[in-house]
Amino acid sequence: MELPTPQDLRQRRTELDLTQSTLAEMASVSQPLIARIEGGDVDPRLSTLRRIVNALEEAEGSVVRADDLMNEDVTSVAPDDSVHFARDVMLDEGFSQLPVIRDGRPVGIISNSDIRHAQENDDVGTLPVADVMRESVTTVERSATLEEIDAALDHHSAVLVVESGETTGIVTEADVAAHL
Repeated sequence: MELPTPQDLRQRRTELDLTQSTLAEMASVSQPLIARIEGGDVDPRLSTLRRIVNALEEAEGSVVRADDLMNEDVTSVAPDDSVHFARDVMLDEGFSQLPVIRDGRPVGIISNSDIRHAQENDDVGTLPVADVMRESVTTVERSATLEEIDAALDHHSAVLVVESGETTGIVTEADVAAHL
């Protein structure tokens, strides 16, 4: 990652017609700090620089967030539903996985591969989803950036979007690919 110079920051800010005060407010820093950074008088902490760059990117409209990518209509199953029911929902909807949600909160995910691996049990269809699901589910806030979502999708096939712990959407690799 190449860090922007004070001149780069000043140039981006002026190209966007932002005052130092406006940028400072957007980045949750003080205007004098923006002036000192742009003047080369101070080297900001990386976290401060990241907030300033994020504010500039947002002003440019280049930041894609979970809110922009997510599907709000989340098809899910409950932990007490049968595996047979979950498989039928996946077949009917054309999904390879479903989030498992209890009282609006994500508790796991079940996929076709989870069901296949559990088929050593003859009556897997009668088992509750909770017995077959993976409890590892990745969640992000609506404000999560595409970069954060992409990193999570490197390890998981779906990311659930939550607000105050409640599931509000889902983002899959297909959603990211469709956006690009």
